[in-house]
Amino acid sequence: MRPPTIRDVADRAGVSKSLVSLVLRGSDQVRTEKREAVLRAVRELGYRPNAVARSLSEQRTRTVGVLLNDLRNPWFVDLLDGLNSLLHDNGLHMLLADARLNRRIGHDLTGPFLDLQADGLVVVGTLPDPAALGTVAERIPVVVAGAREPAPPGVDTVANDDEHGARLVTEHLLGLGHRRIAHIAGYGAVGELRRRSFEAVMRAHGPAAEALVEPSDMTEEGGYRATVRLLSRPDRPTALFAVNDIAGVGALSAAEELGLRVPRDVSVAGYDDTSISRLRHVWLTTVDAAGHEVGRRAARCLLDRLDRADSRDGPDSLGRLGRPGGEGRVHLAAPTLEIRGTTGPPPR
Repeated sequence: MRPPTIRDVADRAGVSKSLVSLVLRGSDQVRTEKREAVLRAVRELGYRPNAVARSLSEQRTRTVGVLLNDLRNPWFVDLLDGLNSLLHDNGLHMLLADARLNRRIGHDLTGPFLDLQADGLVVVGTLPDPAALGTVAERIPVVVAGAREPAPPGVDTVANDDEHGARLVTEHLLGLGHRRIAHIAGYGAVGELRRRSFEAVMRAHGPAAEALVEPSDMTEEGGYRATVRLLSRPDRPTALFAVNDIAGVGALSAAEELGLRVPRDVSVAGYDDTSISRLRHVWLTTVDAAGHEVGRRAARCLLDRLDRADSRDGPDSLGRLGRPGGEGRVHLAAPTLEIRGTTGPPPR
């Protein structure tokens, strides 16, 4: 049995082929009753547009490359959900790749997206060489999401306001009465912003506040090892602020193994508000880094750049969209504090 065609849809809906095409492209120049008739015919016939033919006629593949720094990071799940929801609403599909895996096997990180003629690229998290994105940004629109490293010209950055989020959690711990607080620090621009903000709030609180900083690799194991070092001190801290939820879970494990109860003996807070932090047996106090909102804003930035590329530059001789003009901008989403069961007053 042959698959239904656009003519079959037009015949079933009682309209022309050109009107069906307008409906499938999301045009707002079609009357409501005609659009509903076409969409009903599409559902009844099980019609699926020929993506190859459409990409040739539009000189667009309607795909967006998404390059993740590390697929294991649970915060990226919320970000991808926000990103995909808006892209899908605008008829775009994601092509996903894990930069960590590609680096391990020596693959080019961005070249495959150009080879597949993706319409744009969203980079999620911090890449080892952000400057390498400059070459890609000369070919297609590029947006960086969830990172704070300087981006090449013409690349938008969408992220959480890390300084404000770190201030919220540090002030929360000080407000509970803690004065000896340790930060399990991370790396990169995000880790640096969170650490500097923690230290600034502690300094502002006066000489009675003692700030400790212990480095980690932002993994559960790294958080565990850092916590063992901190809680083995004779003047151990009464509260721990982990750079992310994963390190915070490692801190909870270390405290338990050392025979300390959370939050009676030591308070623990994380950052990102991942699904892990919301598990009932974890119930970690953390900062909601607005992952879903960051994803939606990143999609909005990319859609805006695609629109500007269409209207200003048009496709080049190879049918690819040129980079729209204008410098890249930084968009910050506001974090909020989620107080749960792992923070409380310091022990007497």
